[in-house]
Amino acid sequence: MLTPAWLDGLCLGDPISADPLEGGYASKTYRVRTTLGKSVVVKTQDNLPPDLYALEADGLDALRMPGGFVVPEVLRVTPGFIVLTDLGTAAPTAMYWADAGRALALQHEQTADKFGYHQDNYLGTLAQRNPWMTDGHAFFAEHRLLRFLEDPNCHHQVPLEDRRRLERLANRLADLIPPQPPSLLHGDLWHANMLPGPDGTPAIIDPAVHYGWPESDLATLLIYGKLSDDFFAAYEEVHPLDPGWRSRTPLLHLRELLSITANSPDRPETVAEIHDILQRFD
Repeated sequence: MLTPAWLDGLCLGDPISADPLEGGYASKTYRVRTTLGKSVVVKTQDNLPPDLYALEADGLDALRMPGGFVVPEVLRVTPGFIVLTDLGTAAPTAMYWADAGRALALQHEQTADKFGYHQDNYLGTLAQRNPWMTDGHAFFAEHRLLRFLEDPNCHHQVPLEDRRRLERLANRLADLIPPQPPSLLHGDLWHANMLPGPDGTPAIIDPAVHYGWPESDLATLLIYGKLSDDFFAAYEEVHPLDPGWRSRTPLLHLRELLSITANSPDRPETVAEIHDILQRFD
């Protein structure tokens, strides 16, 4: 797929190739090369919510800070596509994991006085509700767990007893998760959304930004991939963690599993994971 209108007004030359890139749920993603020897990344898809890419751009801007992750620049946004600077294909540096730990800790040091965000956005193509709330346990219960019970795919796939377990769990969060500040979260920080930037230092893409519990970002990273000990050592130099945080990661990962179920009418393996976690914490 190659659409000349992608680069209109950007003074990058005309597109001559569009190579598909892996990763990403909502969009088809391409590395586009131009007649002037430039390259950019274009994400596009039909039938998406018209504000999805504008909200992605807002999230990327929120995560851009001195000393933090490399974040691609937003070159153009329309309802049908977004054009980003190309992070390239560099190999990670020897200090990649330590740098990533410090960058995430610095991001989590950015706090607000409430949980939520100044607007709703998306987790993949699912609406992510971000009303400002002072109670982090109530915020996570209502808008990161229970909100999925009204979703048709979750309602039909998750058995009634597990839905009741989820409601019981939501009422007990204050007993299971220690208070944490409302920190700036990437919101969908699995391994495919953290990658080497142009010089091999850590970069991030595809955010679902909000202010929430720092352990939520860590839970997604830890569940989906093995992380170097250097990552955690560097992270805790800047942002120490409460004891027992690793034991809480499955509980915090429920939000991701529920969102996967909501996106698909047939996810028996994910429903089984949800069941196992709910049974463990019931």
